[in-house]
Amino acid sequence: MKNTIAIIPARMNSSRFPGKPMAMINGIPMIGHCYYRTIMCENIKATYVATCDQEIDDYIRSIGGNSIMTSDSHERASDRVAEAMLKAEDANNFKTDIIVMVQGDEPMITPNMISDAVKPFEEIKDLKVVNLMAEINDIKDFEDPNEVKVVLDKNNYAIYFSREPIPSRKKGFDSVPMYKQVCIIPFTREALLEFNDTSETQLEKIESVDMLRFIENDIPVFMVETKQTSFSVDTEEDRARVEKLMLDDSFLKYYR
Repeated sequence: MKNTIAIIPARMNSSRFPGKPMAMINGIPMIGHCYYRTIMCENIKATYVATCDQEIDDYIRSIGGNSIMTSDSHERASDRVAEAMLKAEDANNFKTDIIVMVQGDEPMITPNMISDAVKPFEEIKDLKVVNLMAEINDIKDFEDPNEVKVVLDKNNYAIYFSREPIPSRKKGFDSVPMYKQVCIIPFTREALLEFNDTSETQLEKIESVDMLRFIENDIPVFMVETKQTSFSVDTEEDRARVEKLMLDDSFLKYYR
């Protein structure tokens, strides 16, 4: 496996759920769940949390984790990750091949999900970016604007991402392919830096989805399906649902 690191971007100033990285889920801050589960992945050389908030930095360091302070002016998580990657390389005198962005509001991720997301880089030549995705089985989730939906071509590359329910069910189809983005997103180092140097695109701004910047610049985004259950936390209601689902989570006993 190439030199692969993971970075978890997190900030307290979420418009939909202020302070959510430190929101408790079964007695552990959400960002802690994300960190503990990411470091279990055998394909990851090192894991860092990238934050502009001292409270998050202090917590990660208190559990023996790696935290990197970043600018508080970033509009996109991927921009924060790019800054943190460069700082990690400078501090540790290494160069990254693959950088995995693991969003800090996905406390149910598993090590295998991360491994599955990075595997295509060994199989597909010139691949630049991969997204994990999962099937949506609930119409409420399909219509939830907090869930980013994706439609694919026949080769499992993303055609479009939206917060709207796509593809449409309004033409009399009771069954349509319903998939959501799971925010485990590996990039090549060069693709992340190129992304960071490229201006925001119109559709990216409209949908508030980073990956549309790649699509609008003709860079393919390969999608990998996971069968494992994961829900992002965007509201207090989401936190409560995830807390119940994680009561008997098998990974909790491996936290250290």
